[in-house]
Amino acid sequence: MRHARSIKLLGTVPPPSHAPEIVGVTGAAAKQVEHPGFLADGPDQLIEIWTDGACKGNPGPGGWGAWLRAGVQEKELFGGERSTTNNRMELTAVIEALASLQQRSRLIVYTDSQYVMLGITEWMANWIRRGWRTAGHKPVKNEDLWRRLAALAAQHDIDWRWVRGHTGDPGNERADQLANRGVDLALRKPAAPR
Repeated sequence: MRHARSIKLLGTVPPPSHAPEIVGVTGAAAKQVEHPGFLADGPDQLIEIWTDGACKGNPGPGGWGAWLRAGVQEKELFGGERSTTNNRMELTAVIEALASLQQRSRLIVYTDSQYVMLGITEWMANWIRRGWRTAGHKPVKNEDLWRRLAALAAQHDIDWRWVRGHTGDPGNERADQLANRGVDLALRKPAAPR
């Protein structure tokens, strides 16, 4: 399996003595949510972000989750949509996490999505060079989200790391739980009228 960056597993970190800030959004609001910003103690402090997406059916109801940690500060973000795909939720998790940051930051972003990892570290430069077309000259799927991710990622210094999902990585497990909360939130929202 190809990796753009080496994977460094972190030890389990004891939970902080305070509850994390939680922001939940759903539906169209998820695309325009304004999170109370996350600000590290200083511009040189490293922020770690774990992201995940989930979908019940593909397409189907989906959710995204992100857990941000800088020292003892942490923040949980999640949201969902009634009809979406898993890849869109994986991308949205990273986008919403980056959008919540208040200043240029040094980041480690962990994802269990090969789609996100390879897209941001290997494929995107060629997509942009080809006018958002694949090597097969087809339009890039989820171009709207990839463009937004590219713009947000350019504002930070990011070390992208892939982690295998559902193998006990505490950050990945937490992001997965948040993504599933997003699915639950989306399922509680009434379906849009036809």
